[in-house]
Amino acid sequence: MKIKINRSTLSGTIAVPGSKSHSIRAIAAATLANGTSIIHSPLRSEDTIAALRAAEMLGAKIKTSDQVWNITGCGGDFSAYNGAVIDMANSGTSLRIFTALAATAGFPVRFDGDSSLRSRPMKQLLDALAGLGVKSESNDGKCPISVTGPLSGNFTEVDGTSSQFLTALLFAAPTALQDIEIAVKNLNEIPYVKITLGWLDMLGIRYEATPDLTRFKVFANQSYAPFEWTIPADFSTAAFPLIAAAATGGNITIANLNFSDLQGDKAVFDYLEQMGTTIERDENYTYVTGGNLKAIELDLNATPDALPAVAVAAACANGTTRIYNVPQARIKETDRIDCMTRELRKMGAEVNEFEDGMTITGGKLNGASLEGYGDHRIVMALTIAAMTADDTSTINGAEAAAITYPNFISDFQKLGADIEIL
Repeated sequence: MKIKINRSTLSGTIAVPGSKSHSIRAIAAATLANGTSIIHSPLRSEDTIAALRAAEMLGAKIKTSDQVWNITGCGGDFSAYNGAVIDMANSGTSLRIFTALAATAGFPVRFDGDSSLRSRPMKQLLDALAGLGVKSESNDGKCPISVTGPLSGNFTEVDGTSSQFLTALLFAAPTALQDIEIAVKNLNEIPYVKITLGWLDMLGIRYEATPDLTRFKVFANQSYAPFEWTIPADFSTAAFPLIAAAATGGNITIANLNFSDLQGDKAVFDYLEQMGTTIERDENYTYVTGGNLKAIELDLNATPDALPAVAVAAACANGTTRIYNVPQARIKETDRIDCMTRELRKMGAEVNEFEDGMTITGGKLNGASLEGYGDHRIVMALTIAAMTADDTSTINGAEAAAITYPNFISDFQKLGADIEIL
């Protein structure tokens, strides 16, 4: 799908959908539980549908409506799996978590996905599982893959370049027959690990962790209990109306944000305040007023998903913004550092790319023919960049926004965005 965008100033109220991180973790926990879990206000998107598909193929019973999911778990017994390939589509989080869950079974479980998912690294997780006795087959450490458990070792080391590798082990390890110790090297994205630990705490899973989260002991023979929980709004998604108000000089009210939640991307609101955006909050709403943005330095190690949106804010700011310490942005749906560099340069921005980040000198953006690369966050970020440009822009592959935000275009049109589907 191609969209056309013209300069826009946005105003109004928007409620962003539920958290992808929480929704996928909820599906995993419910799959492992004995009994029926009730999940309110989940994100229904391509990524979470992939997680639901994996859960069902492993034996969970699922009933969904717009606002509530009922998932009856199989208690870690995946014998209902029929040997078919589990299609994880474009969801890296779901692939990593469900690969580790499947590795607790004593038979092969196969996974695959689209071309983007086939490009993403799995070797770090497969190596960590091998340390626990799991056998695997893969395409040089990438999809398609198969894993054959069960977990039989009591110690492994995992590369934390993506926190998803550690999250996957932490979800699977409690069901093992012996205690498992996990050593973590190169740990990135600590807030996402804390979200995972929050789920384990809520469900009564017993573990020990060092303060720096580089060493864990997970106790064996544990059971996941069914639960009822409401998914909070997604701060990674909320970054887009935030940046849109900031970059276009608009006034946007964002409903349903819970700043006490563990999601790391709530820090993006702090970043934009530092850049000069006015942000006020009360119990129910967050009020964002755009204005003149100024350049700052940003360490995005804890918030790598924010890079595309923050890069757009930087392109609209006075001065040169430095984004650094975020090498893992190169192993997301795309190499987001490279892709944002290329597309913002098309629009006339001065961008320098480094291994772990980029510098962006703000200025007037021009309309351009842009590429979304099949990456939802790049599509949404470039759409906002196009709203600040003097001339018309187009974006190819805009359907990718549905991976986490199915109503992105219609919601932003309601705020006054001049977006047309071609």
